[in-house]
Amino acid sequence: MLVAISFVVFLLLFTGVGLYSATQKQGTTADYLLASRGVNPWLTGLSAFATAHSGGMFISTIGYTYTAGISSVWLLVGWFLGDYLTWFFIHKRLRLQSAEVGADTFGSFLGAITKGEKPNRAIASLSALITLAFLGCYAAAQLLAGSKALHVVFGWDYSIGIILGAIIVVLYCFSGGIRASIWTDAVQSIVMMGAMFLLMGIALAACGGFGGLWTQLQGLDPALVDPVPKDLQFGFVLFLLSWLMGGVGVVGQPHIMVRAMVLKSSEQMGISRNIYAGLYVIFSTAAVITGLTARVLVPGLLEGGDPELALPLMATELLPGLLVGLILAGVFAAVISTADSQILSCSAALTQDLFPQWAGSYRWAKRATVISAGLIVAIALSSNKNMFALGVFAWSALACGLGPLLMVRVFALPVSPAVGAAMMTTGVAVAAIWNAVLKFSGSVYEVLPGMLAGGAVYLLAWLWKRQHVQESEI
Repeated sequence: MLVAISFVVFLLLFTGVGLYSATQKQGTTADYLLASRGVNPWLTGLSAFATAHSGGMFISTIGYTYTAGISSVWLLVGWFLGDYLTWFFIHKRLRLQSAEVGADTFGSFLGAITKGEKPNRAIASLSALITLAFLGCYAAAQLLAGSKALHVVFGWDYSIGIILGAIIVVLYCFSGGIRASIWTDAVQSIVMMGAMFLLMGIALAACGGFGGLWTQLQGLDPALVDPVPKDLQFGFVLFLLSWLMGGVGVVGQPHIMVRAMVLKSSEQMGISRNIYAGLYVIFSTAAVITGLTARVLVPGLLEGGDPELALPLMATELLPGLLVGLILAGVFAAVISTADSQILSCSAALTQDLFPQWAGSYRWAKRATVISAGLIVAIALSSNKNMFALGVFAWSALACGLGPLLMVRVFALPVSPAVGAAMMTTGVAVAAIWNAVLKFSGSVYEVLPGMLAGGAVYLLAWLWKRQHVQESEI
């Protein structure tokens, strides 16, 4: 009973903050999608953290660490370094140039050329389709993460958690748009941090501190304390480089990059960056430690169980009901803080990029939110329940499909619609082949070959054009 009470209290808090944000809305599509580009840097940093580090940190990262051991830290190290680099070279340019060309969405910026000129329809539409397909899968992975926690604690079927999460997200997004998402993200980031550190501290004490944890891990399997992953086909350096590129792949994530677009002033980007980076390092470190303690305290999940259930199982074993509700609220906060942004990005892709005749309609922007949520729920309900695989590939497909073209755009390099479309399709295709056909992703994350392939298309097109111009001048 105490679990349910504390869980419901936190859900009402998140929903209430989102609904309250509606008092600040202006009733326009620009306000619904970009909060009129007036968000302060503290809220931007907190929101970016909560959006980027979601249910995956509570469920899939802990599950992966449970399986792989201490070597899982390299995924997070590489990811952080790549992600942090983009804050220096990409985010500020995106904020300035998206405002300059009047782009309200990720897709419209990819297709835009100069201020006042309509974005190229082919580029905007293709980016919208990629967004809907893969961001939809990514959001489904978030709802799955929340449903797994509810399944362990309450015994509910996965479908109940999926539908509940979607309803809560739609409720406050429908009322306040991206402002509601950002405000609730700020509250959710605090709950996420508190929940993770609470469980980490109690679990670490139950293992006998760091020394006891290390000794017990060695006893279970010496590979768990080996910092270098085993069976890497292409070596450790390329493995780490590929995950660094995975972090750079943030430039292809519409739901995260829109945080740069909503900031009140590009000159405040450094404040948001430092808040984001500090929270990421602290939170991800706690997630790895928690995953390691779970391997000791909740053994046996590799033999017919699900390692992604490690955190909620450990919480129910170690904590009283009231605190289990807090942990559950932390997981749901992480889920919702990402899913709301993803649903809004899918909604923007529908109304602004795929069906531009709806672009100026505030009513259709809200309808598209409901449509997007329905699509994402359908994907989640039909999935194989493996959140890590679903979320990681969705990230890589977005990174490879949209990331290279975004970088070309923010550096104001010329690109034709045909080359832009070729970059997007090539990036997604190479990532899919690397992952599903060649099956190399365990050794080198597919973002590396996928983004390089998209960039190579641009480079080859530029070289061909240059040679053609030189020949015509002879």
